[in-house]
Amino acid sequence: MSVYEKETEVAENQEPLIAEAVPTEPVPPDLTPFQENWMRLRQNKAAIAGLIIIAVFVLVAVFAPLLAPMDPVAQNIGIRKSPPLSGNGILGTDDLGRDLLSRIMYGARLSMTIGIVSVGIAMIGGVAIGTVSGFYGGLLDRIVMRFIDIMLAFPYVLLTIVIVAVLGPSLTNAMIAIGISQTPRYVRLVRASVLAEKESDYVLAERSLGTGNLELMFGSILPNSLAPIIVQATLGVGEAILSSAALSFLGLGAQPPTPEWGLMIASSREFVTSAWWIVTFPGIATLLAVLGFNLFGDGLRDVLDPRMKD
Repeated sequence: MSVYEKETEVAENQEPLIAEAVPTEPVPPDLTPFQENWMRLRQNKAAIAGLIIIAVFVLVAVFAPLLAPMDPVAQNIGIRKSPPLSGNGILGTDDLGRDLLSRIMYGARLSMTIGIVSVGIAMIGGVAIGTVSGFYGGLLDRIVMRFIDIMLAFPYVLLTIVIVAVLGPSLTNAMIAIGISQTPRYVRLVRASVLAEKESDYVLAERSLGTGNLELMFGSILPNSLAPIIVQATLGVGEAILSSAALSFLGLGAQPPTPEWGLMIASSREFVTSAWWIVTFPGIATLLAVLGFNLFGDGLRDVLDPRMKD
């Protein structure tokens, strides 16, 4: 037997070096895009955990008047700084005798509102500016992007503090400041998506049929650019809640006696060693709310990103 025949026989008897691909569960062909994305999202345990956390906080925020055992601003000096499970409230009371659980529940209502309103402000402004800038390009695009670069040159927290200082310390101004500070991110995100989409075949076809610019921008291009916007908005709500708590901690957000988590932490920081529960439970509530939106946002990114589906 020749050397060639021996090598051929050995090669035929050896197992292939490349393993066969492990078959994956096929996606039913009759599913809508929403059903397919939901099926993929359910496989992400972290995202489902985040969704459950968000749902709990939303329910608490909506039904706070029914769930809260006491008035969140009612004071009772006789039971001030009562520890948890002492008979004066499940989570105890603060330094003015106010029920801590009730204040945290009403604080969830404020925090959810702040997060949603702030992101709404950022989305409306950012989507409109980014769409127009990316679609028309030219001198307008250069001017807009240089202004956005100037805004991004400031640290996010510093920019928010500056805007609140100009507008005045209040909960409404804090939401406006957070929304303005988050706007540059949406401008850059939407602009990049529009630049990629406006040269697509379907846009060129619609343009050749005489479709107007407004209909092209907001009727054709923008709906196909929603996936990254949705992900950024979900993550932005958690960041807005954290920013609001930071502003209130600095005295630039909610004002006493508003039951807001950041303000509760700020007013009780001197009791960290003597009454730990007053500062700990609002901090835990803030942590869980932000964690829920971050986990859910990461899961949405994995589901909506086309690169993650391959």
